[in-house]
Amino acid sequence: MSRPMCYRCFWPKALCWCGSIVPMATRTRFVFLMHPKEYKHEKAATGRLTHLCLANSEIQVGIGFDAHDAVQEIIRSPQNFPVLLYPGAGARDLSRGELTAADLAGRQLVVLLLDATWSGARKMLKLSPSLQRLPRVKFAAAGRSRYVIKQQPQDGCLSTLEATHELLRALDRTGLDHYPDPAQLPAVFDRMQDFQIRCAADPARGGYRRRPYQAPGERTAPQGRSGSRRRYVR
Repeated sequence: MSRPMCYRCFWPKALCWCGSIVPMATRTRFVFLMHPKEYKHEKAATGRLTHLCLANSEIQVGIGFDAHDAVQEIIRSPQNFPVLLYPGAGARDLSRGELTAADLAGRQLVVLLLDATWSGARKMLKLSPSLQRLPRVKFAAAGRSRYVIKQQPQDGCLSTLEATHELLRALDRTGLDHYPDPAQLPAVFDRMQDFQIRCAADPARGGYRRRPYQAPGERTAPQGRSGSRRRYVR
């Protein structure tokens, strides 16, 4: 028989996160565009954990979002200033203050994040011209990813949780938002990884993983398809 689940954090009720997380209030609205595979099958879904930590956030599931009514309503609302967190040419660097209160002109900043593997996120963007047309933002990360249970394809690749943390730090520094508890997201991230590592290292524990995690430096770099998350730095 399957274990009773909490359908808010999607962990077994005996391990439920919800009572130990205090959602933070932010002026920025965060919309996590989550690939269905991430939503249904990912055991260490950092997008879902990030959503639990942010009161002004939501998860929208899909692959193509041009026919997604809720996402299109967010994009079209004259009260919103929607941006896509995505690196590359033309993206405004939040770490350098390239987005200002004058740009918002009284509208609410809404950050949309693609939560999927690298290949999944590229497909989501390709199938969503309305997302392609959004202004893009990026940031300069303070350091390398702390994701020790997943192999990142290159420096500058961050989990959704880490990317949101860095984004909020940049918005706080430029005065566009206030980051009330900068310690919570990294602490949740470390707690989730510590739990996964302990479970994988316990030979008496059943589960989907049957061997301990290797240290990041001992792993083979991923080729093409990867379990690493889409990331948002230059």
